[in-house]
Amino acid sequence: MRIMPLEKRGISNSRIVFGCMGLGGDWTSAPLTKEDYIVAEKAVEAALSIGITMFDHADIYKRGKSETVFGEILKKRPDLRDQIILQSKVGIRFQDDVNPQRFDFSKNHIIPSVDGILSRLGVEHLDVLLLHRPDPLMEPEEIAEAFNLLRSAGKVRHFGVSNMTAAQMRFIQNSLPEPLVVNQLELSLARLDWIEQGILVNQKAGIDVNFEGGILEHCQMADIQLQAWGPLAKGKFSGRAIEDEPENIKHTAALVQKLAAQKETTPEAIVLGWLMKHPARIQPVIGTSSPERVLACQDALRASENMTREEWYTLLESSRGVRVP
Repeated sequence: MRIMPLEKRGISNSRIVFGCMGLGGDWTSAPLTKEDYIVAEKAVEAALSIGITMFDHADIYKRGKSETVFGEILKKRPDLRDQIILQSKVGIRFQDDVNPQRFDFSKNHIIPSVDGILSRLGVEHLDVLLLHRPDPLMEPEEIAEAFNLLRSAGKVRHFGVSNMTAAQMRFIQNSLPEPLVVNQLELSLARLDWIEQGILVNQKAGIDVNFEGGILEHCQMADIQLQAWGPLAKGKFSGRAIEDEPENIKHTAALVQKLAAQKETTPEAIVLGWLMKHPARIQPVIGTSSPERVLACQDALRASENMTREEWYTLLESSRGVRVP
């Protein structure tokens, strides 16, 4: 079994991450309801029951309510904090009455944002903090200063990024004394730019690929954990209504169902297993709050290990809608 970069660093061996964006009710400032707490508790319990021990947050998720409702779970189960890895993200600021929506990697935003995260979660430290999306105005030296202050204060143990290129990671890393440990990207069987970028080298078809070259290779060489957000492709291949989807999606959904039946597993396991088969040791971040769908992901690692190279390429070809060149 290939060891994940986070496991190499002694941070986490959770092969799947539970993404908490679905917790906390709606995206308004409306108060949390009793039902919101019940939904969160059931989803987290389902994740724990299948061996998930890493939980991914962001300060903006449900305008802070995702972290708040998770904090209530930790308050009820104080023993749980030492059994899990908590990851959160900062750097996106919502539009308000005066300012536009924007990114902010300034020290004056990062540090109080982390304080807010810790307060909502009711914990003393984060295991991993990610910069959420690239800030065009970022200054690596200032980021490093913020990270050093957070680490020295015991508030954050490790740092990473989300949705960044290899060049952006190197740009930030150049000012940091400690390695970046995560890059979180949208990767799935339905979002294939990360594969297309590699196989369409020196071909006209690759001109329109929207994925920066070298990200996967850089992360593998630097032992940066690649995490995949949206890995279940919003259920396109595992039961969601797809009458209006193109033929390649319909064909791939049928193929996923067929493979799941043959391997006596779930469509979710096949979809995640396809991602996890990649040698980059991708760590899916599942975003469902449905306990049933969480449980359906339990067999993903076995599905990955039992998937042949030919089955992997068959799924790729089906989702692409054309054969591999």
